[in-house]
Amino acid sequence: MEQKEDETGIQISTPNNPVDELSQSPSAVQQSTLPKKEYPARRAVAKGVQGTLSKTSLLANWLPTGTLLTFEMIIPSVVGSGLSCTSVRATMMIILLCLCGASCFFFHFTDSFRGPDPDGKVYYGYVTPRGLVVFKPDLGVHTPKDEKYKLKFSDFVHALMSVAVFAAIVAGDRRVTDCLFRRHVKEIDEAMESVPLIVGVICSGLYLVFPNNRYGIGCVSI
Repeated sequence: MEQKEDETGIQISTPNNPVDELSQSPSAVQQSTLPKKEYPARRAVAKGVQGTLSKTSLLANWLPTGTLLTFEMIIPSVVGSGLSCTSVRATMMIILLCLCGASCFFFHFTDSFRGPDPDGKVYYGYVTPRGLVVFKPDLGVHTPKDEKYKLKFSDFVHALMSVAVFAAIVAGDRRVTDCLFRRHVKEIDEAMESVPLIVGVICSGLYLVFPNNRYGIGCVSI
C-alpha cells in the first residue's frame, strides 16, 4: 500500500498492483476458477420430493380440514421405529385408515347455519331427505327448512371423491405401503407417479358438474 501526500497535506492511499496481490495468493484464484460439483442424484431426489409434496398439497384441498392432519399425527405412533411391521401394527394402521376414510365420507353430509343476529352462533348438523338435523336438537333454535339443506345426489359424489383423494394420498406414503403392501411397493411407486394427477383431474371435473355449496364440519369458514 503506497501513501502520497498532495498539496493540501492530505495523505492518499493507493493499493498496490492487483496482479501482484493475486500472484501472492494462487489458491484463491484456483478456488474461484474451479467448477462447482453437481449432484444429479440428489437433485433428482429433491425434485421428486417437491413434486410429490405439491401434488399432495393440491389433493389435500379436497379433504375435510383436520383429516389429513389427524392421520399425520397418529401414524408415527402406529408405525413406531419402522424396523418391523407386526400384525398388531398392521391392524392398528388399517383401523386408522378406516376411521379417517369414514370421516372423509361422513363430513360431506354435514352442513351448518347461523343463528339469530344477537349471537350469530354457527350450528352444525347432518343432512337428510327431509332437511337438516342438528346434532343437539334441544338447543331451542329454529332449523331452516330450505331445499339446499336436503340430501342430494351430489353429496354422495363429493363423499366418494374425498375418500378417493384420501386413498391416493395414503397410497403414496411409504410408511403405509412398506407395512401393508411389502410385496408390491415397486408397483405402487410406479402407479403413484400418475395416480395423484389423474385423481385430481377427475375430481376437478366432477366438482364442476356437481358444485359443493355446503359448509359442514371441516370447512375453513362459513
